[in-house]
Amino acid sequence: MRAALTWRDKAEHCIYDLAFKPDGTQLIVAAGNRLLVYDTSDGTLIQPLKGHKDTVYCVAYAKDGLWSPEQKSVSKHKTSSKITCCSWTNDGQYLALGMFNGVVSIRNKNGEEKVKIERAGGASSPIWSICWNPSRDERNDILAVADWGQKLSFYQLSGKQIGKDRMLNFDPCCVSYFTKGEYILLGGSDKQVSLFTKDGVRLGTIGEQSSWVWTCKVKPDSNYVVIGCQDGTISFYQLIFSTVHGLYKDRYAYRDSMTDVIVQHLITEQKVRIKGRELVKKIAIYKNRLAIQMPEKILIYELYSDDSSDMYYRVKEKIAKKFECNLLVVCSEHIILCQEKRLQCLSFRGIKEREWLMESLIRYIKVIGGPPGREGLLVGLKNGQILKIFVDNAFAIVLLKQSTAVRCLDMSASRNKLAVVDENDTCLVYDIHTKELLFQEPNANSVAWNTQCEDMLCFSGGGYLNIKASNFPVHQQKLQGFVVGYNGSKIFCLHAFSMSAVEVPQSAPMYQYLERKMFKEAYQIACLGVTDTDWKELAMEALEGLEFETAKKAFTRVRDLRYLELISSIEERKKLGESNNELFLADVYAYQGKFHEAAKLYRKSGRESLALEMYSDLRMFDHAKDFLRSGDPRDTKMLIKKQADWAKNINEPKAAVEMYLSAGEHMKAIEISGDHGWVDMLIEIARKLDKAEREPLLKCAFYFKKLANPGYAAETYMKVGDLKALVHLHVETHHWEEAFALCEKHPEFKDDVYVPYAQWLAENDRFEEAQKAFHKAGRQHEAVRVLEQLTHNAVLESRFNDAAYYYWMLSMQCLDIAQENEQQKTEMLQKFHHFQHLAEVYHAYHTIHRYTEEPFSFHSPETLFNISRFLLHSLTKETPLGISKVNTLFALAKQSKALGAYKLARHAYDKLQGLQIPARFQKSIELGSLTIRSKPFHDSEELVPLCYRCSTNNPLLNNLGNVCVNCRQPFVFSASSYEVLHLVEFYLEDGITDEEAVALIDLEAPRLNKRENKWQEIMNAESLRLDDNADIEDDDPFTAKLSFEQGGSEFVPVVVNRAVLRSMSRRDVLIKRWPKPLRWQYYRSLLPDASITMCPSCFQMFHTEDYELLVLQHNCCPFCRRRIDGSNQ
Repeated sequence: MRAALTWRDKAEHCIYDLAFKPDGTQLIVAAGNRLLVYDTSDGTLIQPLKGHKDTVYCVAYAKDGLWSPEQKSVSKHKTSSKITCCSWTNDGQYLALGMFNGVVSIRNKNGEEKVKIERAGGASSPIWSICWNPSRDERNDILAVADWGQKLSFYQLSGKQIGKDRMLNFDPCCVSYFTKGEYILLGGSDKQVSLFTKDGVRLGTIGEQSSWVWTCKVKPDSNYVVIGCQDGTISFYQLIFSTVHGLYKDRYAYRDSMTDVIVQHLITEQKVRIKGRELVKKIAIYKNRLAIQMPEKILIYELYSDDSSDMYYRVKEKIAKKFECNLLVVCSEHIILCQEKRLQCLSFRGIKEREWLMESLIRYIKVIGGPPGREGLLVGLKNGQILKIFVDNAFAIVLLKQSTAVRCLDMSASRNKLAVVDENDTCLVYDIHTKELLFQEPNANSVAWNTQCEDMLCFSGGGYLNIKASNFPVHQQKLQGFVVGYNGSKIFCLHAFSMSAVEVPQSAPMYQYLERKMFKEAYQIACLGVTDTDWKELAMEALEGLEFETAKKAFTRVRDLRYLELISSIEERKKLGESNNELFLADVYAYQGKFHEAAKLYRKSGRESLALEMYSDLRMFDHAKDFLRSGDPRDTKMLIKKQADWAKNINEPKAAVEMYLSAGEHMKAIEISGDHGWVDMLIEIARKLDKAEREPLLKCAFYFKKLANPGYAAETYMKVGDLKALVHLHVETHHWEEAFALCEKHPEFKDDVYVPYAQWLAENDRFEEAQKAFHKAGRQHEAVRVLEQLTHNAVLESRFNDAAYYYWMLSMQCLDIAQENEQQKTEMLQKFHHFQHLAEVYHAYHTIHRYTEEPFSFHSPETLFNISRFLLHSLTKETPLGISKVNTLFALAKQSKALGAYKLARHAYDKLQGLQIPARFQKSIELGSLTIRSKPFHDSEELVPLCYRCSTNNPLLNNLGNVCVNCRQPFVFSASSYEVLHLVEFYLEDGITDEEAVALIDLEAPRLNKRENKWQEIMNAESLRLDDNADIEDDDPFTAKLSFEQGGSEFVPVVVNRAVLRSMSRRDVLIKRWPKPLRWQYYRSLLPDASITMCPSCFQMFHTEDYELLVLQHNCCPFCRRRIDGSNQ
């Protein structure tokens, strides 16, 4: 900081006070009893004002009209001492009064004292000047107080002191803030005005005077200061704050508020403030070091880490000495002081290690890098000499000497070139080794080499930025300020007091290199920063120049994969020994769209096929034909094929088909015709093709099938002779008759026809036919597996009627397998009996399930009662899947109770208590269990079943199952009402065949009426008396057999001889004619007049009336679902 005197004047009397007009154009001076008005621009006295009889001590311009002429009175308040000075806060709410007794009183607008500050000096330290900080950025109002105890103090509005008292060593007469509050002016008995920071740190002197300074003020919003003295002198100064800063690459350090240092990262725009309590005189920065010179010391800082983005500094060393120097430079382990002609090298401890004395004044010094402790310095002198000095070497090296004084210096990155700006504003560039002047440019005030590119530098001057690459012409653009650094595409520019990084595209120098085909150099420039368009241009130029390495890097930068693939393929070809550059260039031209140039180069290289391929790929068939002229017919054919491909792709299929056919590409023509459903076209192609062309014919047949034209497909298969495909065609289209006809001629296709036929029948619920088809195909196990799955599904879906039917089908299937396969006979017969049993159980349970699940019952209580008993006796060993014992017992309990079988009902309810009962039955069962206790503990005799062999009344609950408890004869049940039928099974004596037995029965000997009447009477009585048996035995040999064979704990079957068979009537005998290997079963009706019907398919027995009713309802057998025609009934 320095003060420049602008103007000075002298009045006749002491200057007690000064005041600027708010706009700063005029200055009012209180001199004796006169007021002087000056023009601040040149110090001209505009006019003197008179009217005061006594000395004027204070002057001020009105700002807010606190005391206006319209006010009739002014409020007055007494104070404890004489008031020497006063000052209003920024908002005009509080007034601070400085008093002669050393007290500061802070009052509101009404004059009421809010704060009283009593200072330590008391009356011996009168308050002579006070002033509030005018800054609106401060959080609190701050009052500066200067007293004649020679102290400067600061207070908040609350009266709290900020910091400690500052000793002045003179009596202060005036204190004044700059407009923004950043600095304080203080004058008094030391006959000068001192500049302080807002915190009270003394920065320097503004104009020494010959007498006491009574007043000093700052011109509004400027750096101009006016001083009024005891002897009447008025001095007007301009304060010049010089820029104190340092730069190294992308780190810029500069002084702020005179005592602080801010380090700015020019790339990331990060800033860090280093606070100081003293005036900063010099700053130097280098790598991770920062040196700050203050009046009495030098501080050395270092970065916390080696991270390039780290912005945190800490104190490394402190040199507590006063140094006088013009320039300061810091290195890794030293500081360099420059004072006129002398350079001194000091360690960080302040020890002088080396000194150099120059021939002339040092004008410029810069660290140019090097190992720690051995850095090099570039020094420029006023006499034009340029030297290089190493800090560990006492001898300076003269690089060169020119005739004009040096203003600015910089060395290129490789240290081969030196740029100098002289005092004539000329930029001169030298070769350091040869000392040759390479070129010079006018209008330069500073210069900087690009740290990333050897041949690029920039210089500023005349409001322009100049960029020069190699020996090319200079590229200019407007720029205010000084160039101080050049890194990549960023230029660091110092303008006024701020440093900025300017992004400069390097397009112009790059194109200068491209014009001379200097691709590598152009790439280096582009790396500094150019647009994407520039990168593409560089890539294309390098590619055309066959500079593939540079082109690859440039295309990688713009992420152009297409050209990168081209370069990669060319490099691979070069590795394989290909060296024809014209062929490479032709590929490049083809990629760039220069097709005709590419074709010429292909022809020149003898590779016409590549040109033809290029034109074909581009669908430029006319150009291709022109290029071919009268060439090879194969090429013409290939061209037609490609044209057809193109026609197909652009959705011109008919044209494509015609072209493919003319080119002999039948497969593609067939595919297009088939995909578009053109059957006529396919027929035409198929009939024109020779039968030897198997593949296209089969393709035609495939499309005929797909387009639902099996007749044409069959014709095509016949033409080819592919009988297997023809069989599959008939199967797929369900043309079974044609398939069977082929099978008869060619038995080897039996499996290919009957297996799918059987599956188709099964899918269409034609299971009987499916069984036959599976048998014909020899797939018995598959037939069984399909039916087992159907049965399982029916059970899971609670379709028990269907399950019964499927199990009957399974049993008959097993019987067929046992008949055909001797090895599996035993296993299959076991399965037959098991499935027959399951069929009967599921058939019966179907009724119980409907009764428990549906709201209405379709069966009589007697039927439900009989079915429940039948199931209960059938489920003694295991319960099949899906059958619920709860449902069965529930139905039995309900019907038993309803029909009077109370004992059986109680048993059923007791059994239910031990089972897991569904919630919907819970209440009903509990109620039934209670109410059945009120009934007698016996069953109705009407319900007791009778054994027709031994005439024994059997209990309703039979532990032996569905057999007589006395003779163990199995009961025969009706398959509808499940009543016990009046049938007794008998067996043939050894030696009697089934055919002989039937023949004997068919003889049908006549019966005696006496026997018939006797039996009728017995039946009318609904019981058999033992005393009647003797008569019956004499008349009927079969009845005699019953009587003789009954009794005993083991079941003894009824065995008849030929005589007994001959005595039987055909209408009294029912025969189950099972196929082999099963034996036939014979049953004798003991009540011939009660008609019984047996289904000839499943051999289930029914009361004739029940059977006829069921047939009328379903038109089939209720058990095996055999269709019943009128003739069958």
